[in-house]
Amino acid sequence: MDDLLRDYLPIIIFLGIAIALGLVLMLSAMVIAVRNPDPEKVSAYECGFNAFDDARMKFDVRFYLVSILFIIFDLEIAFLFPWAVAFGDLSMTAFWSMMVFLGVLTIGFAYEWKKGALEWE
Repeated sequence: MDDLLRDYLPIIIFLGIAIALGLVLMLSAMVIAVRNPDPEKVSAYECGFNAFDDARMKFDVRFYLVSILFIIFDLEIAFLFPWAVAFGDLSMTAFWSMMVFLGVLTIGFAYEWKKGALEWE
């Protein structure tokens, strides 16, 4: 029990300081904060002027296609770098698993290309 406490004591102290500091900062913000903001402070801000349309208007589907394209490349990089670093220690199963993964991402990229997400007007 003594070894366990000695091992985890720095972590417990760190968590205690972090929680105490967070509480102090939140409580001081509640005490110091201005209670009556002016109408200009609480007004909607949209690029320096008020919004023209409803915020729930429909977007063009190309915005969503671009976000899917970002997710495809983000996933590819997130999985490819660790795989490449550990490539020497992996088996052929890991190699073919990554090839299947890259194939699925390539199919997603081809879909994006076919739908015209890469061509912007």
